[in-house]
Amino acid sequence: MKILGIGNAIVDVICKVEDKFITDNGLTKSTMKLIFDEIEFKNLLSNLKIEKTVSGGSVANSIVGLSQLGNKVGFIGKVCDDNLGAKYEEGLKNENVEYFYLKKKEELPTGTCLILVTPDSERTMCTFLGTAGKINENDINSDVIKKSDIIFLEGYLWDEGDPKKAFEKAIKSSNKVAMSLSDQFCVDRHKPHFLELVKNKLDITFANEQEIISLINAKSFNEVINFAKELQKTIVVTRGEKGAIAINGNDTAECGIKNNLKIVDLTGAGDLFAAGFLHGHVNNMSLKDSLEKGTEMSSKVIQQIGARL
Repeated sequence: MKILGIGNAIVDVICKVEDKFITDNGLTKSTMKLIFDEIEFKNLLSNLKIEKTVSGGSVANSIVGLSQLGNKVGFIGKVCDDNLGAKYEEGLKNENVEYFYLKKKEELPTGTCLILVTPDSERTMCTFLGTAGKINENDINSDVIKKSDIIFLEGYLWDEGDPKKAFEKAIKSSNKVAMSLSDQFCVDRHKPHFLELVKNKLDITFANEQEIISLINAKSFNEVINFAKELQKTIVVTRGEKGAIAINGNDTAECGIKNNLKIVDLTGAGDLFAAGFLHGHVNNMSLKDSLEKGTEMSSKVIQQIGARL
């Protein structure tokens, strides 16, 4: 298998809202808020019109993108044996993703992410992790990992306790490891652990500019470039309107953004960017061509609603 993703198995529920909804509910635009109370989550959802539901989660979105590009891929993520869990499994199978998880009845329901899209196309996420956040080492199939060229992890999944043990087991069995830092809140919460992973465990790290600057406490982007060059591993950074850059030792490639796009929803832009880049990487494309493929994929997904092409 080319790539095996391990991540939060989350059903994405996409809704269009006005900016007022974001402020009225005390949310911060363009960030992801974790909600731990199921009743609070249901109350938030009760006043909204659902546009679309998709088998989501950051890494799962990337894995589906890789499948659509013709790669043999799989996914491990924890769901409950409930209605949304069944939909989740079916959604992945429909996308030719091999799902390496046997669902069973759990104390918590299948995880859900409410994606609120404002008129400026920004997305603000509220996530009730449910059973997805309870992934543990018993959920990780070492044999499948050993047979995969590369595993792809997400920072969203990392947490003390069982998820950390699941991460460690996966990394120990892997041939090569890529990971997305996922979100600046994740970086700020787990900074020492993420820095240790980036320096010592990961072969490829995906981040946006704010996340990587926060991770290494950089004063300028030049510090990020110097850090990446010294690391001798692949660091891929998306920089919004400045495009993207990939650094591996002294090999540096940059790619600008596509112009004249009709942007309707930024959901999944980073996930599909990672899919394009990893497609290039596992198919022996150059750093520059891999970046171009990532940019092409993210440009396509932001011109539609949702994180799937």
